[in-house]
Parts: sequence; C-alpha cells; structure tokens
Amino acid sequence: MEQVYSGARIVAGDALIEGALIVRDGRIHAIEPGASRVGEDMDGDVIAPGVIDLHTDNLEKHYFPRPNIDWDPVSATIVHDGLCASVGVTTVYDSLSVGSFSNLARTEDNQLRLVEGVAHAVRAGLLKIDHRLHWRCELSAPDLAERIDRYINMPLTGLLSLMDHTPGQRQYKNIDRFLKAWRSEGMSDADIEKKVADSRERQARHVEPNRKLIAELARVAKAPLAAHDDETEAHVDDAAAAGATIAEFPVTMEAAARARAHGMAVIMGGPNLIRGGSYSGNVPAADVAVAGLLDGFASDYVPRSLIECALRLTQAPFGWDLPRAWATVSCAPAQALGLSDRGTLTPGLRADFVRVRIVEGRPLVRAVHVEGRRVV
Repeated sequence: MEQVYSGARIVAGDALIEGALIVRDGRIHAIEPGASRVGEDMDGDVIAPGVIDLHTDNLEKHYFPRPNIDWDPVSATIVHDGLCASVGVTTVYDSLSVGSFSNLARTEDNQLRLVEGVAHAVRAGLLKIDHRLHWRCELSAPDLAERIDRYINMPLTGLLSLMDHTPGQRQYKNIDRFLKAWRSEGMSDADIEKKVADSRERQARHVEPNRKLIAELARVAKAPLAAHDDETEAHVDDAAAAGATIAEFPVTMEAAARARAHGMAVIMGGPNLIRGGSYSGNVPAADVAVAGLLDGFASDYVPRSLIECALRLTQAPFGWDLPRAWATVSCAPAQALGLSDRGTLTPGLRADFVRVRIVEGRPLVRAVHVEGRRVV
C-alpha cells in the first residue's frame, strides 16, 4: 500500500526539502522534491521524524493520580500513551526506578502491577506508539540486586541507567536546597542529620558492587547503559568504565565535557531548556548547547517539552536550522539507543513521522504516523 504526502517541508537528514513523502507498507519509500507529486496535501506543514523519548516519568503520574491512590495500570498506560502520541512521540522509554522506595504508595508490589499493566497493554494492541522500559537503578539501594532480578528479563526492557541520589552530590549537590524539602515536611535537624548519615553509609557500602552488577546485566541483556546526573569527571569515568554510552542529565559542564571526551551521547532534560534552567540549580541545558556539547533531549517529566526543544533551538541565541534541531529529539536518541530502524526519514526505515505547523511560535501537532499508520 502506498501513501503520498505532498506539499510538505520535509526534515530529511540535514536538509529541509519541499516536496512529497512516499510511504509503502509502513516504511519510508522515497522523498521527491517539488510540487509535481499528487497526494494528500500537507499545506506547507513540516513533516519530521517521530520523536524518540528515552526517559519520561510521565507514566507514574497516571498510575498515581493522587497521593496514595493507584489507578488501573492498563488504563493508566493507555492515557499516558495517548498523551505522548499527541505531542509527536512515536517511541517512548517509560522510566521506572528500581531500588528502595521512599514513597509508601510506590511499593514494590504496586510497581510490579504497573509493569504488568504496561506489558498487557502492549500485547493487547491497546497502544498507539512503541513502548520500552527504562530501568533507573538506584546504586545505593541495598535491595537493588533482588529487585532488578524481577525486571531485567522482561521483553520490554530497553535501557538501564546508573543513579545515586545520595544527598550532597550529583542532582542534589546543593544540599541546603535538598534539605529544605525535608524541613518543610516537619523533620527535626537531628532526624535530618541521621537520615543523611544513613544515606551516605548506604552509598559507601553498595554503590560499587551495584554498579558492577548493573553493568553486567546490561551487557548480557544487550541493553544500552546510561549514567544519570553525573557531576564530576570521576563520576563520568566510573560510568564509562562500566560501559555507559549515554550521559543522561549531567549536572555540570565539567561532566558534560568529560562525557563527550568518552564518546558518550550527552542527553539533557527538555524542561531544563524550556524553563530556562534546572529546577535544582544544575547546569542549564542552554549552556550545554551553546558549548557544543549537546546531542539530544529526553522529556524527563513533560513529554511536550521535546517538540518545543526542537523549535526553541531554531531561535536565538542558538539559531540552529530545523534539521539539526530536530535531530536532538529523533536521530540522536535513536543512535544512542541503538535503534537503527528509525529516527530519520530514510528510505527503508520505519515510517514514524509527525506533521507539525508553527502557530504563534508554538509547534502544533496535526498528525502522527507510526509505521505508516495514522495514530493522531
């Protein structure tokens, strides 16, 4: 079956081509410049590769719509899927933490129920886009080995990342800002001091053996490994030695530069760019882009941030052309994840693409196709 989309501005590799996109049997067949091809008129809209999100926490928002309230996991997955599709995402890696849970609502049984709900929704054909699972492995957790064993062999496993949320470093290097939240919950200074001490003791005991464990599991599973929230060159060196090829949300320019030196893909959070900086005071994504160290974005907690990042990079102070900017949310994540069948509108690849119109400076998604099938 052939589908023709004419009168479009097509993001094709490093070029923006005015013409027609031809799809056959769910694959990109050709891009034909000019206006001679007859087909569905795109009215000058942009056709670009489908957005690939390697890290989003959005799924849990729908599973836990209120504190201590969990929703039907299949229903939650369907809603999450529809939201992602509506903002141009065609492949999503749903991020779930593995390791001790501090929130009583997010018990291990609850998480397993959610994971099984995602798998059921995929098997039943209830979803519009392609879903994988991103296991965020808390290295300081004493129960990490036991918990990751439940998940690592699941068919949807697509990515593992190395995390260490011990206060006073990485994402929480500004410890005063971090501890302010605990004080706001009514914790005494003595309780806070003990909690910090306990966290650091767990870090000293568990991080090294857990890093080796996760590195080996990723190798056996043939899944990419990411480093999360690296702060120092030493952090990056440790992750690279473990086999990490993705630097996810480095919190300093030093760490981003070191990751690039190791050949790692530097991925920043979309909300960081759109909001104008990190909510926790870490390096702004804009600075990483200006320094020439940015490869791509992940949505973190706002799926729409990705398509907005692609447009924002075409504006001052960046001034990137649209193909280069769009690659940060399509081609770059695909390459980092080893997805060789998508990420660009190249003949033979999956026909995952999005139709976008710019309205009042904002991207409006008008249609989304996954393997040639319109889902939005």
